[in-house]
Amino acid sequence: MKQKQNKIGRRNFLKTIGAAGLGSVLGACESKKESEPNATEPNAPATAKRPEQPQVPKRKLGKTGVEVPSLALGALFNLVENQLILEKCFQAGVNLWDTAPDYAGENSERGIGKFISRHPEARKKLLLVTKASDAVTIDDVEKALQASLKRMNTKYIDIYYIMDGMAGSGYVGHGLSDPAKLTDDLRQWVNSAKKRKLIRFFGFSTHKNMAKCLAAAAKLGWIDVAMTTYSYRIMQDTELSDAIEDCHKAGIGLIAMKTQGRPQEKIDTEEDKKLAGHFLQKGFTEGQAKIKAVLQDKRISSACVGMQDVSILDQNVAAVLDKTRLTRKDLNVFKTYAQATCNSYCAGCAHICDSALPNAPYVSDIMRYLMYYNSYGDRNRARQLFAKIPGRVRNRLLSINYSPAEARCPQRLPIGKLVVQAVEKLA
Repeated sequence: MKQKQNKIGRRNFLKTIGAAGLGSVLGACESKKESEPNATEPNAPATAKRPEQPQVPKRKLGKTGVEVPSLALGALFNLVENQLILEKCFQAGVNLWDTAPDYAGENSERGIGKFISRHPEARKKLLLVTKASDAVTIDDVEKALQASLKRMNTKYIDIYYIMDGMAGSGYVGHGLSDPAKLTDDLRQWVNSAKKRKLIRFFGFSTHKNMAKCLAAAAKLGWIDVAMTTYSYRIMQDTELSDAIEDCHKAGIGLIAMKTQGRPQEKIDTEEDKKLAGHFLQKGFTEGQAKIKAVLQDKRISSACVGMQDVSILDQNVAAVLDKTRLTRKDLNVFKTYAQATCNSYCAGCAHICDSALPNAPYVSDIMRYLMYYNSYGDRNRARQLFAKIPGRVRNRLLSINYSPAEARCPQRLPIGKLVVQAVEKLA
């Protein structure tokens, strides 16, 4: 009976958080308590002191010596016009903010700069992450860093990530897909930037050929942090898990992104309803359960989640504050769902489709952009990224035979159909 009451209590707590916000619920409870007359001082005036908001738990970030919140803000949107989300994140201890120059046309970085100008004392408590977007040469990386420092109104970046542009191919990817770009010249620049106290830590983000990039980084000795796609959908990938283990043993801090495992096409199926229903019975939303599944892997320091809406932030904060662990049965529910819906999700194993289609090495990128458009609703960003694919490739996307890639795809994606959809929506 007691176990049933606890379950109901947690469910009601999480539902209330989603409706009213974590601070509002706890603040209301404490305000009522503190407004009562002092038992030892009957004539003492009632106080209305606002209690401190519970802070999200922290974890060590590899060998950096820094602790980071288990929930991080993925700031892909216009923060100049949405300062409230930064205020609420800061209050909840979600002080790891991940941005990039190309997020919201520089307005994500500028929004962080605006926040720091309004709250200069907060800078020392923030952990800021940005990326060398559109950088092809080492000089480009330096220029990108200097521009980000200016936009973000800060003298240093806590974590700086490299991008695919270091290949010098003219195509700038979003994240690292080829570890060959982690060159000795780049290492020397990293050492210089650290000596000049422009960056504290260096690494990369990857959602393409993740296992290959992570495994290589573990051997280098100068990568501090890696942010990788990681969700319930790809936890069973032994190659990826082994690479994560290698990084963990090497002391590389690991941050998970794309934790929701969203598909290319947003489809409401019976499997979707069963998944949502299972976790609602346990007192969690589906999204909360997905974050908890990722964070049960203790090798992961933080889950970086896009949270443009305060109500979503509140729900995610509630999920990481709740100490209930998902059971083996819960994780098997995720595994079964992932297997049943795998043909709607690109797992980022780009080397497979690239080898099948050597003249069109952008299939996994197109799948991701389509996901941004359909499942994230981030249509402008999806179109902007699609436009960066070389015109010679975009112009012949509809004339390519994708059957060799479809035959090799572990997820059984209908690649040809999805490319047609992407051209129609993104071109």
